[in-house]
Amino acid sequence: MFACDIYNKEVSQKLDLKNYLCTHTKEKPLACYMCKKGFSRKSNLKKHFRTHMKEKPFACDICNKTFTRNSNLKTHLWMHSKEKPFTCDICKKGFSRKCYLISHIPTHTKEKAFACNICSKAFSTNFSKIRHLRTHTKEKPYVCDVCNKGFSERTKLNIHLRTHTNEKPFSCDICNKGFSDSSNLKTHLLTHTKEKPFACDICNKVFSLNSHLTSHSRTHTKEKPFTCDICNKGFSKNLHLKMHLWLHTKEKPFACNLCNKGFSRKSDLKVHFRTHTKEKPFACNNCNKVFSQKSNLKTHLRTHSKEKPFACDICNKVYSRKSHLMTHLRTHTNEKPFICDVCNKGFSEKSNLNKHFRTHTKEKPFSCDECGKRFSRKGNLVAHYRIHSNEKPFSCDVCKKDFSQKSHLDDHFRIHTNERPFSCNVCNKGFSQKSNLNAHLRLHTNEKTFTCDFCRKAFFRAEHLKSHLRTHTKEKPYPCDVCNKMFSHKSNLKAHLLTHTLVKPYACDICCKAFISKMNLKRHLRTHTKEKPYECNICSKTFSHKCSLKTHLLRHTKGNPYACEICSKVFFYEDSFKSHLKIHMEDKPYVCEICNKDFSQQHNLKRHLRTHTKEKPHACDICYKLFSDGCSLKRHLRIHSKEKPYVCDICKKAFCQIETLKTHLRTHTKEKPYACHICSKTYCRQFSLKLHLRRHENQKS
Repeated sequence: MFACDIYNKEVSQKLDLKNYLCTHTKEKPLACYMCKKGFSRKSNLKKHFRTHMKEKPFACDICNKTFTRNSNLKTHLWMHSKEKPFTCDICKKGFSRKCYLISHIPTHTKEKAFACNICSKAFSTNFSKIRHLRTHTKEKPYVCDVCNKGFSERTKLNIHLRTHTNEKPFSCDICNKGFSDSSNLKTHLLTHTKEKPFACDICNKVFSLNSHLTSHSRTHTKEKPFTCDICNKGFSKNLHLKMHLWLHTKEKPFACNLCNKGFSRKSDLKVHFRTHTKEKPFACNNCNKVFSQKSNLKTHLRTHSKEKPFACDICNKVYSRKSHLMTHLRTHTNEKPFICDVCNKGFSEKSNLNKHFRTHTKEKPFSCDECGKRFSRKGNLVAHYRIHSNEKPFSCDVCKKDFSQKSHLDDHFRIHTNERPFSCNVCNKGFSQKSNLNAHLRLHTNEKTFTCDFCRKAFFRAEHLKSHLRTHTKEKPYPCDVCNKMFSHKSNLKAHLLTHTLVKPYACDICCKAFISKMNLKRHLRTHTKEKPYECNICSKTFSHKCSLKTHLLRHTKGNPYACEICSKVFFYEDSFKSHLKIHMEDKPYVCEICNKDFSQQHNLKRHLRTHTKEKPHACDICYKLFSDGCSLKRHLRIHSKEKPYVCDICKKAFCQIETLKTHLRTHTKEKPYACHICSKTYCRQFSLKLHLRRHENQKS
């Protein structure tokens, strides 16, 4: 007998003693010539060499599975015989392998003698410690020969190989369902027993697996132990981290067999497959509506129960869906993780990015079955359908006004609450709608993103562009139900309808004069405040109305663009020119009912009627003199202001009225257009002719 000098262990052969001593000296004199790995025994080298040669000489007589080692075959046979020869002396639990028993014993002693040098975590076996160290080193020494995927543990590689071979050696005794992993079988068996032995100490919720309880506990502790190495985002579950990493790698390992679309999750692939099969296995017990996903059914059930279990920690706003809460939280953090590849614009929701991307591709996949109009968003199509059906399902609780879209109701409701949640970060002005804020911000940046394809004119808002396009297309889509008159703008139709009802809802607080539209009231108020917000950038002259500024600018840019071919009179804008042309036309459709005098323009008839009614609605604020029309009041006000805007080009004399300037010019031109029909004497002023005619009348008398 040969004895060991260290532990006095005796062996029968000298070679066995040599091999045993190597366990003390850590000497490995035998090396593999293919991978240079060292071994202390020749038998171990032979077994290792079979991993290179793929040699598996030991076969199972029952299932024909082959093994490189006889010991592995023996262990495998215990699976068939259910034999567990290694028994724990404390709890009498049986194990098929000795290593399993050794690992089990510390669960009784609670001894953890093997500590990690990096994080100081302790383990009951050295093997567990070695396996743990690979989480720090990221070492994956076990590689799949089929797909080259690496694993940190051999058992994980063996389980993975079954995904290629479709081998499922573990079967359920109740339903005969097969599994590739024994842990999956254990989990499955709990579905039959309904056993949930693991309970949460905080909320008493029970779970069938300890791992599920551990994951659940993190919802209370807010612990997120799994961190992304790229963006440092934390996760409570390792599975969630794996799925998150696919966002960075763009990896989609699960592909659809029908359309080849890739998915990062197997569950997403299953749900997608139902879009081909049209399968909707989940039905609502209340309304019998069916769904392709169980999560959609759960969310739908909250529409019946009105349950909103997800609350914001910052503003306490509640939501029926967790995804809605996550999206809402980004309004507080201003996080926009979804970036457009074309313009680098960020979005808080992936759906908004997809919708935005169609603005680049001009894609409009949703079409109306009735009129063929296409839309880039499904929500816009649904809202459009209500135009055909006249459906308005959203009603205001305050004024009972109905709306076709919920967003329109939300915007309308702020009229009652005076809420303005959207504020400008430049001037702090508040807005009730986000679209109004976006349009307002463009005033600061002077950005005009909406351009007309006909004349290249740019606008701050899309609705302004739409209105402008009708000037090119001559489209008038808004008809009056009373007189069938057509209008290009909805606001114009609303103002027109008030002419039929004679309702003037907007009254001036100063003079009590009423107006059909709010805009007209605003313009009128400037006659009291003397406010002139519109300034000419050339000569700095100010105006109370924007249209007056536009007309004035034509003096600088175009002079007099509209000239009458009959009398050569010139005009600054088209409306005045068209009105003037009616003077030369014989057609005078507007007739006074009192004296039968006819007029070519309606406003002239209105002015004439005041000569009968003696109505003088225009008052001077200084001397309180009354006038029948606004033009007369304007002329009168120049007497107080001493303003004389009309200047003679010859002698530079100024006048407050253009008629006075015209009369003055005749003193230079010697023109005398007013002739006496009795004696043919001519005068330059009509007033002088009237005085002359009185002399003839006096002579007759």
